[in-house]
Amino acid sequence: MKKLPPDVGPKHPQVVVLFGATGDLSKRKLLPGLFHLVSSGFITACRIIGVSQSSIDAEGFRRLVREALHDFATRPVDERAWSLFAEILDYVPIAAGPSALREAVQRAQDSLQAESRLLHYLSVPPNAALSTVETLSNAGLSQHSRIIMEKPFGTDLRSAVDLNRRLQAVFDEDQIYRIDHFLGKEPAQNILAFRFANGLFEPIWNRNFIDHVQIDVPETLGVGQRSAFYEATGAYRDMVVTHLFQILGFMAMEPPTSLEPLPISEEKNKVFRSIALLDPREVVRGQYVGYRDESGVNPQSDTETFIALKCRIDNWRWAGVPFFLRTGKRMAEGRRIISIAFREPPKSMFPANSGVGAQGPDHLTFDLADASKMSLSFYGKRPGPGMRLDQQSLEFSMSDTGMIDDVLEAYERLILDAMRGDRTLFTTAEGVERLWEVSTPLLDAPPPVRLYEPGSWGPKSIHQLVAPFAWRLPVERT
Repeated sequence: MKKLPPDVGPKHPQVVVLFGATGDLSKRKLLPGLFHLVSSGFITACRIIGVSQSSIDAEGFRRLVREALHDFATRPVDERAWSLFAEILDYVPIAAGPSALREAVQRAQDSLQAESRLLHYLSVPPNAALSTVETLSNAGLSQHSRIIMEKPFGTDLRSAVDLNRRLQAVFDEDQIYRIDHFLGKEPAQNILAFRFANGLFEPIWNRNFIDHVQIDVPETLGVGQRSAFYEATGAYRDMVVTHLFQILGFMAMEPPTSLEPLPISEEKNKVFRSIALLDPREVVRGQYVGYRDESGVNPQSDTETFIALKCRIDNWRWAGVPFFLRTGKRMAEGRRIISIAFREPPKSMFPANSGVGAQGPDHLTFDLADASKMSLSFYGKRPGPGMRLDQQSLEFSMSDTGMIDDVLEAYERLILDAMRGDRTLFTTAEGVERLWEVSTPLLDAPPPVRLYEPGSWGPKSIHQLVAPFAWRLPVERT
């Protein structure tokens, strides 16, 4: 096992209560992530209590976890490591009630034989979140604990305020960790390092040098088994308020006074306060052809499976710079990028047929996929006589460094941070409520959905939205 730095793991043993332990997210991400954190030594002492509606016992839960590791773990599962991990697993069916849960937590704490910390992870549907919080309150497990909440954090401003009020009646705000797995990705965190550790880029990170910004997260998948959730949510609530705006906050924030959670959260919230209310006329809603034929979808559904919008940050650094956000289902490619277009020189000395500007402006691109890539495009001279220019590119990829195996998956990083009490990559009640406030004009008067073909880049009207610019994806330009 590789020796880890002394400050990467929690200082105290951990008791994790995992609600929704038999669900899809738990099996795909949370259980494999916890196994990796424990078996790799990030967490030196831990007990995990699964809780769900399934009427199984602890041994049945261990079998389910072993199957989840076989199906979804991205790293080899060592059998000795699995045997040790299986010993720390326990299970309580939700029907057993709060007292049974409290007894299981007490057993886990006693077995650690040291002062421990309690972490609740709510991997449950939105309509079950508050009843789960009530269960924790009735079990007397809310004090001196931390709770991780999955999105969505409300569906509009009123519901978000109500959710926060009811949560804060049981947990203090500093106990609540609202998780956004996009912020747990290594490339998202690399934005902070790239901006604030390099004198080459921070001086030009403003309206004087940046023309416009695109945050683009197209997906090739459809709604799958999530049709009931998606019908009530749509692409905007599912992706923009939670993920894309959070990435925008990291990209656009002012330098924090330190890399501590409170200063970073405050700078992100300043960005959210500066976002102008959305104009429905600058939003394109789309729905892929065939969505209404999906199982569980209303045949007359007006739910958007695609959203593209223009937003503005009304502050000194970003005044006049448009930010374009786009995401959707059943699109041509699955990508996750931030593309920063730099202003072109004010005057060109090159002849009209030189090729300068033919492939758009210079771009700095962050690829938010797990492979972690950054690229910088620029114009350079084509070899040979005359002055012909081509767009060239410099690229950094984590896979080229030999350190790709050291990258924690997003959920692993965020669970570890919550155990350490590090709130840097989690969202706050203030930030959540402000983003719903920004969204209110759009939610009150959404434009009609426009159909688009599966495998395309969305409705045709997205080109009018971004004009006089062009979408960075697809990279090939006509």
